[in-house]
Amino acid sequence: MRTGSTSAAAAAPRVAVVIPAFNEEQTVGAVVQAALTLTPEVIVASDGSGDDTAGAARRAGAQVVALPVNAGKGPALLAALHAAQAEFVVMLDADLVGLTREHLELMLRPVLAGTLDMSIGVFEGGGFVTDWGNKLTPHLSGQRACRRDWLLGVPDLAVERWPEPAITAHLKSSGARWDYVELPQVAQVVKEKKRGFWQGAKARTKMYAHLMTYRARRKT
Repeated sequence: MRTGSTSAAAAAPRVAVVIPAFNEEQTVGAVVQAALTLTPEVIVASDGSGDDTAGAARRAGAQVVALPVNAGKGPALLAALHAAQAEFVVMLDADLVGLTREHLELMLRPVLAGTLDMSIGVFEGGGFVTDWGNKLTPHLSGQRACRRDWLLGVPDLAVERWPEPAITAHLKSSGARWDYVELPQVAQVVKEKKRGFWQGAKARTKMYAHLMTYRARRKT
C-alpha cells in the first residue's frame, strides 16, 4: 500500500474499510483510527445502536450510516458497502482490540496481488478465549478482505442477521479462491464482558444458533 511517488499513489487501488456495529461505543473509535491509517474511506454502519456508537465513530473520523432499527449485521454490512466507493473492501468487527495497519495489509496483500479473491483473518496470540473461538470456527470470522462488487453479489447478505455463513457459502459455490490469514495479537471484547456474563452468554448462544443453522434455513 505504501508508494514512493505521486504517480504510483494515483494508480494505487482504492480501498474502503466497512465496519458494521451494534452498541460498540467503547471500541469502535479505536478500530476506526486503525483503519484510517490505511485509507480515508472508513464507513461505520451503526445497526440501530442504543448507545453512542455513531457519535464515537464520527469523532474518530469515520463516515457513519445510521440504521434506524437493529436489523442485524448483514443489513448493516450492506448499508456500509452501498456507502463505499472503493474497488476493494476490508470488513471488520467493531469490537476489535490490538488492530493495526499491518493487520489490514496482511489481509489485503493477497487480494490486491490477485492470488486470492478473499482473505479471512483469524486471531493469533490476542487472548485465549477469542483465539480459541476463532480457531474453532474460522469460517465465521468477521475480518475479511475482497472486492466490493464480489461482496455485494453474495446471496442473502441483506437478510442474514449474521452474514458470515452466507459469505462462506458463496465462496464455495462461486469457486472463489480464499484462505485464512493470521492476525497476531488481535482479539475481540467478548460478549460476556460487554453485557455481563449471563446476558453475554445468552447473546452468544443465540448468535451461534443462528450461524450454525444457516444451511437448514436456506433449504426451507
